[in-house]
Amino acid sequence: MSSRFLTPNQKKIRKKNLAILITLVVLIIITFVISMNTGVIKLTPLEVFRTLFGQGDAQQQLILFEFRLPRIVLAVLVGISLAVSGAILQGISRNALADPGILGINAGAGLAVMLFVSFFSTTKAAPVYLLPVLAFIGSGLTAIVIYTLSYKRHEGITPMRLILTGIAVAAGISSMMIVLTLRLTPENYQFIATWLAGSIWGSNWKFVLSLLPWLIILLPFVYSKSRVLNVLNLGELTAVGLGASIEKERRLLLAASVGLAGASVSVSGGIGFVGLVAPHLARQLVGAKHQFLLPAAALLGGLLVLMADTIGRSIFEPSEIPAGIVVAVLGAPYFLYLLARLKE
Repeated sequence: MSSRFLTPNQKKIRKKNLAILITLVVLIIITFVISMNTGVIKLTPLEVFRTLFGQGDAQQQLILFEFRLPRIVLAVLVGISLAVSGAILQGISRNALADPGILGINAGAGLAVMLFVSFFSTTKAAPVYLLPVLAFIGSGLTAIVIYTLSYKRHEGITPMRLILTGIAVAAGISSMMIVLTLRLTPENYQFIATWLAGSIWGSNWKFVLSLLPWLIILLPFVYSKSRVLNVLNLGELTAVGLGASIEKERRLLLAASVGLAGASVSVSGGIGFVGLVAPHLARQLVGAKHQFLLPAAALLGGLLVLMADTIGRSIFEPSEIPAGIVVAVLGAPYFLYLLARLKE
């Protein structure tokens, strides 16, 4: 909507929301800089600045450009993907607890990746670029199963049925993954164990390039559907009355959510709660309109995963805590808080 047709109050809200988005961008930049200075081998801010402009020595360039920067960029991209995926699921289901991890979509992607790495090395270029595709297939099949089991004719998808079906499917997939781990070699088992905990393990530019096309294609598409998500939040009867093709739009948005979640899981493992927490925090900051909610959720997700990875790398140096565990420590209490609010 053009600013000429906004009321003074709407203009005030718009300015406030833009200020919040700018603040989140600044926080990500600050955390980005702190993360570049964090690691077993210390680099001072001056050394980082000089290395970025080609003035560092060979060791500093190796540390910054080949190890830290790919991991930092990947953490931000993964957080953006998971947060937007969660915002979509909450929008199309009108379920406050919808999240790609809780609903089992992440587990489906994980099962596909786990089957793949059991037979192929993920350090080669071709397998790296195949991982997001395989994860999309796994998460897509899981989403279809959940959608089919949750849908009832004349009723559609109810929030409670969706969450219960997702939990049940995720439990079944997790059991299958436990059985599969018994057939893994020690090397693959160690990799899968770290991956399942939610670790930004792909600290390599190849992993960044394998994830980036999914975001470039899907994020603009999802943002173009902001008005559709706003209408879906009004309820199915109202949405139909306003001329929205409910099932068609829901399937398209669900496919986008699955693509974002699957691609991020393929390079980061099972990082949970980001898709749950980030959209809720964004809704409290900028309101329920998806024109602002989606960018705010994306920035909060990127900030959350980057902070978690930075904390995990620095708190017990030289050992590392997977980012997924740090996020779970922060996200689990918030999940319980949401459950308590829903009971009221």
